[in-house]
Amino acid sequence: MKKKCFLYFLIVLSLAVSSFEMHKFYVSVTQINFAQDKKTIQISSRIFIDDLNNALAKKHKKKFYIGSTKESDEEVQLLKNYINENFSIKVNNKSKQMVYLDKELEDDVIIVYQVIRNISKINSLEIKNTLLFDFLPEQQHIIHTQVLTKKRSALLTFENSVELLKY
Repeated sequence: MKKKCFLYFLIVLSLAVSSFEMHKFYVSVTQINFAQDKKTIQISSRIFIDDLNNALAKKHKKKFYIGSTKESDEEVQLLKNYINENFSIKVNNKSKQMVYLDKELEDDVIIVYQVIRNISKINSLEIKNTLLFDFLPEQQHIIHTQVLTKKRSALLTFENSVELLKY
């Protein structure tokens, strides 16, 4: 009788545990700051490196090594292209060119630095971010902005990849 009860307990326990599926959270964080004295918008984006490499690999049908010692100049150029295709900012309803400055690796996150130059005043920012959506539709992008003393935030998803923030 004890064996049957124990066996029944194990079956119920395994069913209960298997019904709780682990769900990974896919998120990036982008900080956008207006440096009025420099007339620039400074952008830093934090993206999980494995997700980025997998998205690039899927797009280009080859393995990527961004952030490792195996990284090539061609891969960095393809990274820049991918960012330009999937991340954009309109300032006061006008599209602006973002300039890629650099990147660095911090643990398992790549930080990409960009800048928009010759900005004297900001009334609105329209931010579009579709990075990784082609690889992970459940990806989310948290956007934090600071324009002078005003802070705004947004959450961009596959269903809502564009946000207009007014200052």
